[in-house]
Amino acid sequence: MVLHWLIAACIIAMVPMGWWMSDAILEPESQQTAYRLFQLHKSIGILILALTAARLAWRLTHRAPPLPPGMKAWERFAAHGVHAAFYALLIAMPLSGWIYVSTGWSATTDQPLDVATSFFGLFQIPHLSFVADAAQEARRDVAFGMLGIHELIAWGAVGLFVLHVGAALKHQFLDRDGVMGAMVPWLKAADPQPSAKKGKGGAAVLAGIVLIVALWFVGWSSNLPDAAPEAGEAESAEQAAEAPADAIDTSITPGSAQEWAIDREASAIEFSGTHAGNAFDGHFADWEGHVWFDPEDLAGSKAIVLVRTGSVSTGDATQEGSLRLGEWFDPNTFPVARFEADTFRALGGDRFEAEGTLALKGSVVPVVLPFSFSPSGDGASVEGSMELDRTALDLGMESDPGADWVSQMIGVTISVSAQKK
Repeated sequence: MVLHWLIAACIIAMVPMGWWMSDAILEPESQQTAYRLFQLHKSIGILILALTAARLAWRLTHRAPPLPPGMKAWERFAAHGVHAAFYALLIAMPLSGWIYVSTGWSATTDQPLDVATSFFGLFQIPHLSFVADAAQEARRDVAFGMLGIHELIAWGAVGLFVLHVGAALKHQFLDRDGVMGAMVPWLKAADPQPSAKKGKGGAAVLAGIVLIVALWFVGWSSNLPDAAPEAGEAESAEQAAEAPADAIDTSITPGSAQEWAIDREASAIEFSGTHAGNAFDGHFADWEGHVWFDPEDLAGSKAIVLVRTGSVSTGDATQEGSLRLGEWFDPNTFPVARFEADTFRALGGDRFEAEGTLALKGSVVPVVLPFSFSPSGDGASVEGSMELDRTALDLGMESDPGADWVSQMIGVTISVSAQKK
């Protein structure tokens, strides 16, 4: 009964949510809400899959509640068929959604959109590799097919839900045979059937399989567009596999000025921007800095900062998972970003600027970091900020090249507390 009502509640929430957010995601004023609902929708979908698996395991180890002895043969077959179809749909619906998001393609806008899936913010649900690693054109085809199947399954679930509820109400208020007692604990259940027959399950399961296959082909053919995108810029899985594990130079060549030891606990590298019109901020938890600096010896000053991009944190599990995907930081292939500055200028008072380069994901861009330097005894504090153009660093350029979702300019701030060595 618990599994029955949990699954029912999930379906009741999922269907209207799915229909609303599919349109709302295209409107700027509702994008952020739709984005949040998409993440909730995916989590509930995975929950439905898990609950259905538990329900099937329960049914395989426990006898089903008896049907009323007065039911006709066709009614029994229909009851078994509806239940088998429900099981099939409750497995196929979340699986089709999982395959869809694994394609990294939006069939709504017909463009790449690779977003991670987080289960209620608790842990990441990985993309299905046999889909995610396919070529772009194949992923696009699968995305359109899966979206059509997903929508048809949703309509099928609504139809079965109405049929199921109608039949339950008929049995309760017209037949008065106690069928609803198997679903509602305070109602009287049906009397055990003395001569229950087996053998209907095979036909019901076969009917469910035929239904899923039919939905697959109908949805695929009705939603697949005629034109295919240019795939010249798409990188194949084989090419990605050949990329170096770490193309960033991590060697340290010291400067000649005063060396400083950074207090990591009192220091931070943070970033900020906008996503779907809403501000966000984050930081990197794992990094190391090597600094040689003296206001009286700017020519001998130098700074090298190595950032482990996989340590990115925004407080949003879906954002963090997406930032670790291949089109963003791709820490599995490029685990380290390197900032190196060897040209320093005085701007007056405690203000300075460091000119150097930022190497990330195989790209190297020139950067200028203005900062303040405040010495105190053998210690000092440094505060600095700059803006980075994510398009120059190849961040999110497959899903969001026009900065429709994530701002093109990303603010970066540093806060450093250090002691002389």
